[in-house]
Amino acid sequence: MSNQLSDRINSVTPSATLEMAAKARELRASGKDIIGLSLGEPDFKVPDYIREAAIQAVNDGYNSYTPVDGYVDLKKAIMTKFKRDNDLSYEPSQIVVSTGAKQALYNVAQVCLNKGDEVILPCPYWVSYSDIVKLADGVPIEVSTSIDTDFKMTPEQLEAAITPKTKMLWYSSPCNPSGSIYSKDELRALADVLQKHPQIIVVSDEIYEHINYGVTGHASMAAFEDMYDRTVTVNGVAKAFAMTGWRIGFIGAPAYIARACNKLQGQVTSGANCIAQRAVITALEESPERVQYMVDEFKERRKLILGLLNEIEGFKCNEPQGAFYVFPDISAYFGKTLNGTTINNASDFAMYLLENANVATVTGDAFGNPKGIRISYAASKEEIIEAINRIKSAL
Repeated sequence: MSNQLSDRINSVTPSATLEMAAKARELRASGKDIIGLSLGEPDFKVPDYIREAAIQAVNDGYNSYTPVDGYVDLKKAIMTKFKRDNDLSYEPSQIVVSTGAKQALYNVAQVCLNKGDEVILPCPYWVSYSDIVKLADGVPIEVSTSIDTDFKMTPEQLEAAITPKTKMLWYSSPCNPSGSIYSKDELRALADVLQKHPQIIVVSDEIYEHINYGVTGHASMAAFEDMYDRTVTVNGVAKAFAMTGWRIGFIGAPAYIARACNKLQGQVTSGANCIAQRAVITALEESPERVQYMVDEFKERRKLILGLLNEIEGFKCNEPQGAFYVFPDISAYFGKTLNGTTINNASDFAMYLLENANVATVTGDAFGNPKGIRISYAASKEEIIEAINRIKSAL
């Protein structure tokens, strides 16, 4: 029988982060000692007060289908969070709770994009942005940045990328994979460009908001009065609260976009997990200070891994201001032959490290930046030290 799969799915690239994690698991199963620095997953336990809230929800008998866009009291907790942390005022009709921030992003793309609409993506960008746009028949427009500009897009680059077909701008701050953070002034400069193009909707992915090392304060595009009605703010609990597997994300958006996302979600997954939603109410109502201990530990690991990487010839690193990744430029190795392996690009380099150092990283090609690799430091200090020593030896 011939291949009956759709052109749509055949055009999608598998998630490079998940693909590398799967390869690492296969190698571990075969007996190899693989250190995984490829996944963006905190290695902490979910805080006790959140787990207790989940247990209480089980004991209280929560087990039924949930409202498509989330429990009313969770939406109120999200509204409180947005006001407290971001100075954003939303109504319940503007909030949609989804099965993770990834579904929230997918929803927004599906309800906003028509065939041929262009979406500007500053590079490097989170690995799934491009394919989520393609699945909605949109066209990703990559804007290259470099380590010399801290991987941030300038207003001039934004202006040059805009065409009559531009429908959206997507970015993350703090950025996955670079850890860069757009300051309030930098966002204002981008917003000034967007004022000339009122048709453009902004998606501000703020999932790493609380993992901020205190140099650049967090800022939200929607906090600007002239951008509020054209910005979708995406967030969730996976990263700051170490709740990756609980799968709760949410948006604050113009009401017409939120209604459309609710309509779409009602035909796809319906409402998110009932127990997880109850636990997230507690997570968001409590002060973010209760998870500061995780941020402090990530900051120590950042110092450790940067110190070790900077000792390796050919690695060029910026100093990430948030998230828990480093994104070194390793293009100095392109064209070289190591242990019989020719390194032509970042994908070759990442595979070389997996096979010769037993360390899993992710190629920068997956993030729209072919000169770098992403290394997660959501791992113990002992693992970080051992991993970088292995990399150093293999090189």
